Amino acid sequence: MRTLALSVLALCVVACSDDSTAPAAAITYPLKAVDAAPTTWGTLSGVTIAGGYGSAVALDPTDPAVFWIMTDRGPNTTTPVANRLLFPLPNFTPVLAKFRLSGDSLRRVSTIELKNAAGVNISGRPNPAGVGATGETGIDVTGATISTDPDGLDSEGLAVASNGSFWVSDEYGPHIVHFDASGRTLERINPFGNGTGGRRLPAVLALRRPNRGMEGLAITPDGRTLVGAMQSPLDNPSAAIGRASTAYRIITFDIASGATKTFVYEADAVGNLISEITAISATSFLVIERDGLFQGGSPVSTSKRVYRIDLANATDVSDPANASTGKLFGGKVLEALTPAERASNAITPVSKSLVYDLLTLPGGYPHDKLEGVTLIGKDLLVVSNDDDFGVVDGGSSNFVSKILPATQLRDRVVLYFIRLSTPLR
Repeated sequence: MRTLALSVLALCVVACSDDSTAPAAAITYPLKAVDAAPTTWGTLSGVTIAGGYGSAVALDPTDPAVFWIMTDRGPNTTTPVANRLLFPLPNFTPVLAKFRLSGDSLRRVSTIELKNAAGVNISGRPNPAGVGATGETGIDVTGATISTDPDGLDSEGLAVASNGSFWVSDEYGPHIVHFDASGRTLERINPFGNGTGGRRLPAVLALRRPNRGMEGLAITPDGRTLVGAMQSPLDNPSAAIGRASTAYRIITFDIASGATKTFVYEADAVGNLISEITAISATSFLVIERDGLFQGGSPVSTSKRVYRIDLANATDVSDPANASTGKLFGGKVLEALTPAERASNAITPVSKSLVYDLLTLPGGYPHDKLEGVTLIGKDLLVVSNDDDFGVVDGGSSNFVSKILPATQLRDRVVLYFIRLSTPLR
């Protein structure tokens, strides 16, 4: 029998702010800042479950030393049974935390736990069938099946609004959820139309690859438009076709009207992941594209890049009929088209230019996951890693500490501060 000791997370409600146009203030930023005291959530078979922040990061414009950093759905790992996951903390609530920069350390000062429309804490458990299910079954540390959660989120993308509310996207549905400053749900938007308010994302997004939903979310500087990035090509019309594609979908959502548009992002390689998107201007954004490997690992990582993209001259590939497979081009779905076929169908992808390759970072980038990005002023790039709560699959329905191959240290949330040679705005 495994024992599980849980820590208590104190709730402190705080306000959120828009970081899209925040100037770089007179503060000395380090090359990197490390979570000084990772939150301990529990222990499993003697392995500490701690940290967990880093899925998204945003600067608080009211204080240039403060950052909002988010967790995902909580610690979990695969088991020997396909599509069955171990959730040692099945009631874990995704959290948005406020961290203060102190020298080269990050110190957590307050947190917001995410809640449903009734004000009840949500969980990171998978959704039930018909409303974002991934096909996963969760079990707890005793091996018992855990219940699904219609409000469950695998929170990955964060967009902070100027009125103190914030938007979060996830890898389940996909869902976009609007939360007030206390973390209470104001609206839930997905391809199924069953969320608070009833507005929808394009129906084709329901074909997202399981746990590869809307990984990134941005809000334009005018506060009018949300821009979401799907982590992988859709399993459209099948997994075999989608997983051989380099066509990733970028979706815009007009907050006032609910109108959406869809654009194509062409990845560098099949299997790469989009991990985050943040706004520079109304049409220009920073996007993380990466693999899932370690620098110093085997096989070695080859892709940890931040690109600048622009939607201004890209083709809207939305389907006016909102069919379940999206718009067809010459009888084919978007994901089935080769780059040459996309060009022959007059589909112009978003423009894309390299901003920074993290594999060239002085001292290296030892993490597998590059998941958060924001921009301070015109030229200070800030990125974060996801440390997976410091644990990984031990191979027998258990956890072991997540050790970085390049350093032999346990993974921990780090913000990297990179001064760019060319200003971005």
